[in-house]
Amino acid sequence: MASASGGPDIRDIPGPGDFVRFAPGFGTRFVVTVDTEEEFDWAKPFDRFGHGLTHVPALGRFQAFCEDNGIAPVYLLDYPVACDARVVDLLGPAVAQGRAEIGVQLHPWVNPPHDEAVTIHNSYAGHLPADLERAKFEHLHQTIAAAFGTAPRIYRAGRYGVGPNTAQIIADGGIRIDSSIRAQFDYTDQSGPCFRDHPSHPWWIDRAAGLIELPLTTVYCGSLRRYGGAVYHRLWRIARMRGVLARLGMLERVPLTPEGVDTAAALRAIDAALHDRLPVLVFAFHSPSLVPGNTPYVRDDAALERMYDWWRTVFDHLRRRGVMPVTMSDIAAAAQG
Repeated sequence: MASASGGPDIRDIPGPGDFVRFAPGFGTRFVVTVDTEEEFDWAKPFDRFGHGLTHVPALGRFQAFCEDNGIAPVYLLDYPVACDARVVDLLGPAVAQGRAEIGVQLHPWVNPPHDEAVTIHNSYAGHLPADLERAKFEHLHQTIAAAFGTAPRIYRAGRYGVGPNTAQIIADGGIRIDSSIRAQFDYTDQSGPCFRDHPSHPWWIDRAAGLIELPLTTVYCGSLRRYGGAVYHRLWRIARMRGVLARLGMLERVPLTPEGVDTAAALRAIDAALHDRLPVLVFAFHSPSLVPGNTPYVRDDAALERMYDWWRTVFDHLRRRGVMPVTMSDIAAAAQG
């Protein structure tokens, strides 16, 4: 797989020979990733400065909750969060002791250097000129490493906005796992990338560089699930049919997230992923959802408690199914040809 510039392109659809094989006994594992980012109004235009960080103290509760469940979450920090000293106070000891991990999440509109216009197109780092994308990534990577005393090894592009130069840039920066692909989703209507044909199975972006893609897990459920990739996206003109098929138990697309996905659907998706023998289940959500009113998914205290209940039910189900948590270093160590 190669980009127009000659290097690997994360957006390329992998072939069977690109899939990562894991060491015997690895089985199926799971990881909880947190898009740890500033608060902003998702309905308004992007703004370099119009954001908040009032939810940062709530990271402490979520970290303690994960520790109580034997899970080391991965916090993917963007620039405003990485610059907040409270984040290091809250998460630094856990990161140092292996009870949490940190990674990079690039929101280009709030990340220096600020050499581009703030537009929807430029909100995807992969759309930027290679030198500017690299400068933004390096500035953020260095900021996180200085704050925590350790270099992050996992990357996620904000808005899943990878481009033709991203793989080379992050590999040069010591990243070994990218988690920017949201399998089975298409963002072209928002000027973004299309991942509707990408699998949820990890693959090698660049074997020589040791760079792995760990996509966010999305699966199809229902009696028509084996045809999901062929059918689901063809219904974009008649979106109501998607809802009808889901209610009839015939076909639904389920990402592994508490944001907009009810508990029953999440459990169905986990079971479908296990049936498909996916080696790693990647859960994700946005950190501002830890305080009511910041995202459309958590509007009040009751909704916040429902989100924590969602995680409790999911963690219990994973334990019953024998699916254990995994760290990024474990994934990298277990990855074979």
